Amino acid sequence: MRKEEIRRIVVRGPNWLGDAVMCEPALSQVRTLFPHAEITLLVKPAIADLLAHHPAVTRTLVYDDRGRHAGLTGKWTLAGVLRRHRFHLAILFQNAFEAALISFLAGIPRRFGYATDGRSLLLSDPVLVPPRRAQRHQVEYYWDLLKPLGGQGQAPAPRLFVTPEETALIAARLAEAGIGASDLVIGVNPGSTYGHAKRWLPERYAEVVNRVVKDVQGQTGGRVGVAIVGAKGEEPLGKGIADQIKTRTVVCSGQTTVRELMALVKRCQLFLTNDTGPMHVAAAFKVPLVAVFGPTDWQTTSPFGVEAQLVRQPVSCAPCLLRECPIDHRCMTGVTVEQVHAAASRHLPLAVPPPAERALILGAAPSPISLAGVTVFLDRDGTLNIDSGYLKSPDDLTVLPGVGAALARLKQAGARLIVVTNQSGLGRGYFTSKDLEAIHHKLRLVLAEDGVTLDGVYFCPHHPDDRCNCRKPARGMIDRALAELQVDLTRAYVIGDSARDVELARQVGAQGILVMTGPSGAEALADLTARDLSPDHVAEDLSRAVDWIVAHATRMPTADLSQ
Repeated sequence: MRKEEIRRIVVRGPNWLGDAVMCEPALSQVRTLFPHAEITLLVKPAIADLLAHHPAVTRTLVYDDRGRHAGLTGKWTLAGVLRRHRFHLAILFQNAFEAALISFLAGIPRRFGYATDGRSLLLSDPVLVPPRRAQRHQVEYYWDLLKPLGGQGQAPAPRLFVTPEETALIAARLAEAGIGASDLVIGVNPGSTYGHAKRWLPERYAEVVNRVVKDVQGQTGGRVGVAIVGAKGEEPLGKGIADQIKTRTVVCSGQTTVRELMALVKRCQLFLTNDTGPMHVAAAFKVPLVAVFGPTDWQTTSPFGVEAQLVRQPVSCAPCLLRECPIDHRCMTGVTVEQVHAAASRHLPLAVPPPAERALILGAAPSPISLAGVTVFLDRDGTLNIDSGYLKSPDDLTVLPGVGAALARLKQAGARLIVVTNQSGLGRGYFTSKDLEAIHHKLRLVLAEDGVTLDGVYFCPHHPDDRCNCRKPARGMIDRALAELQVDLTRAYVIGDSARDVELARQVGAQGILVMTGPSGAEALADLTARDLSPDHVAEDLSRAVDWIVAHATRMPTADLSQ
């Protein structure tokens, strides 16, 4: 083979999540062997999500075997799609007969794959399967397939990739459950889509978690949260375990996409798991893990390239590789709470995310400046989002351009962000408190995409005629923040698009910034000027307001930032 003539390659990846993770080093080596070729990954939908953003892949084709590619007609359709791409080489990591048949029907001239499943005649280059006695790890099994193409060396550990946006969204999900960026997170993966035989007993998982939480709190006094993951249909299993755990627990079973699962597992400081796909995801992210093995072969599918703790009960019938145990499930019932707790203890003490990494957990890079102790009060409508009148539904919320990035700069630098907003629409009956809660939930989620979390959201629900003490420019909402969040008003800023926001700043002794993104910014500025209440700064938008805050706060002595 003249490698320089191979310009278009299709790689048929494995079907199962764990297998796809273990295949990742080989996928990366395809790029090394063919640095100038276009590499197309052909995989099922879940694996397409798993390997999205992978640097070795030029594009991905989804094999929808339950939809448009189902049956013989669907296979012929898929072969036609591949034929139009005019691939020079097919590398088949998936071992089934149909993988070779489809590449053959597509007319791909060079077809590499293991000589399994009676498909040798369909392969231009069948590769002998390693002998069973060799006990090759599955990572090495995929890696060795590339040796006839020039592959060499030892297989490295698998890698996976998530985006800052995905990291931020998971941070927001955990924050809603009361688990913050500096908290330790223990992940629990008690299920298995392959079959019940691979599942350790759920009540024992709960007991191990309670013991580990007690250990961690005794050693560090730190806050610990638990995240339970699993596939659709495993929600009752996750809830049953959560009900027995004595700390903040969020059940994500059946509630995450593959990408969200990856970001969630990456966030964990310890992962307790059966031998399943999420176990390999945790290993790829170098998460300390404890894996319970029963009917599967730990020598070929254990976490690769990491210092994982494996717990198993040697019995004569294991590994049987059966989905359901036909006898008494002794390989799993023989694994005790004490064994798994001892294995988890070898990973203690757990490492709290250091300050430099907390910003990354929230999806942003560390800031070179410090605004520690600074609080920024933010108006909502016209400042954070488009002011279209009375906002009645989360579907109508549109965050202004650049707002997320601007607030991320403040958050990265250590400032606290608090929304204070008049919502007389509640008092007027235009929308309900549930509507408002949904709007603020969406606002938090949208900001989380830029790694921003709000430290507080305060609103005045009253009609203007009620003469309450919380409707801006009255200071009631600020006073609540003072009591609940211990705000230092000498290091505070108020940003808004109306005159009442600047008046509020004057009321509480904070710096007042008028942004011109609301519908009546010019009118508000004229009114304030006429009343000798000019704002401390006028900004075109929130981004410019943040520029001014950063410059102002960093040049002022920390003892007096209000001058």
